[in-house]
Amino acid sequence: MSSHISSNTDAASALDLHPDNSTVPAEDVDDYLGRAAALLELDASVVDRLRRPKRVHRVSVPLVRDDGEVDLFTGYRSQHDDARGPFKGGIRYHPGVTEAECISLSMLMTWKCALLDLPFGGGKGGIVVDPATLSDAELERLTRRFAMELSDVVGPAQDIVAPDIGTDERTMTWFVDAYSAQYGEPTPAAVTGKPISAGGCYGRAAAPGRSVAVTAREACAHEGIELDGATVAVQGFGNVGGNAARLLDEWGATVVAVSDVDGAIYDADGLDVAAVTASGPHPSVVADYDEAAILTNAELLALDVDILVPAAVGDVLTADTAPDVRAELVVEGANGPTTPAADTLFEERGIPVIPDILANAGGVTVSYFEWLQNRTDERWSESRVLEELDGRVVDAWNAVSTERERRNCSWREAAYVVALARVVDAHEMVETSL
Repeated sequence: MSSHISSNTDAASALDLHPDNSTVPAEDVDDYLGRAAALLELDASVVDRLRRPKRVHRVSVPLVRDDGEVDLFTGYRSQHDDARGPFKGGIRYHPGVTEAECISLSMLMTWKCALLDLPFGGGKGGIVVDPATLSDAELERLTRRFAMELSDVVGPAQDIVAPDIGTDERTMTWFVDAYSAQYGEPTPAAVTGKPISAGGCYGRAAAPGRSVAVTAREACAHEGIELDGATVAVQGFGNVGGNAARLLDEWGATVVAVSDVDGAIYDADGLDVAAVTASGPHPSVVADYDEAAILTNAELLALDVDILVPAAVGDVLTADTAPDVRAELVVEGANGPTTPAADTLFEERGIPVIPDILANAGGVTVSYFEWLQNRTDERWSESRVLEELDGRVVDAWNAVSTERERRNCSWREAAYVVALARVVDAHEMVETSL
């Protein structure tokens, strides 16, 4: 059974960034909330409440190792806000998982879901473990026990879990199977990010990258940048950056540079994006693509391009690196690639920054579609999923654009204002009905 941790937990403590695109420092999330709250002129008590999760669960997860020894791991599930609907968010397996990190990321999920007008609040959880140290059998046993420990606080109408760092479709299959066994019936809507054969949704893997591309397209139209022929640099050619690059290339943009952890490849005339692959025992876009200049990731960020897509890690655009950026437009594919200090510099220089909670929200949006299909026992075609996704992203873009024009604020501030206003309205409706 889970134990409840006081909601007075300090959510604003500093977080260590993992080498992925899924972590945002807690102080940044708090800063963005404060800016939006000031623009909305919210009462301090309302803001204080939204800075704290509704509840946090901490569980002890015993694991019987393959050699018979028993190890004990700590797991968390932060449930930030459910005024708009059940909690929603991933579970991660990583040795750096902390309670504060889960709280911060659950808060971020609340704003992202509200911005895309999804009927969810934010959740996030994980286990403090390095999955690379576990055998497949141990990983499965750990996941099933974690599901059992959380079974009384998650579920289709309470809190829907999804994959994150160190977890994947297979992990979600184990989790939902263990959860279903607890209640004696199949409950696919308790989990999203499942394989298609287990009730997953077509188009899910490509969704975050697609929303980045759609947002970039809308931003180009707004800023007067012709997408056909626009030059693009993408830091991070993984699931998000790779799919965004391929779609922008398909729409006529010229992708001149992409990168991974080994560095970047650059061709001023445009890369053959379809030929950019990472294969072999040590995949690398640098090693596997010929006839291109080799740059560092820092050099990629400073290229003279129309569109820069940081889609690799957090905190790459800082007060130190922002002055070197020469792009006309920044579209965030990663979570938290731009620090508040860099945001201020970009605003002073007139460089629009389209924030992560808008640009990369395709993942949670398609997760909503998966949950909805599971709840109604339907199966959508991939074309319907992509059409619905594009419509949601464009609607969110329009809402943010309208708010930005009305308040003469930054794109990030406008996005947080839209999200925060929707959450506050939901709270007011709930409290009025009591």
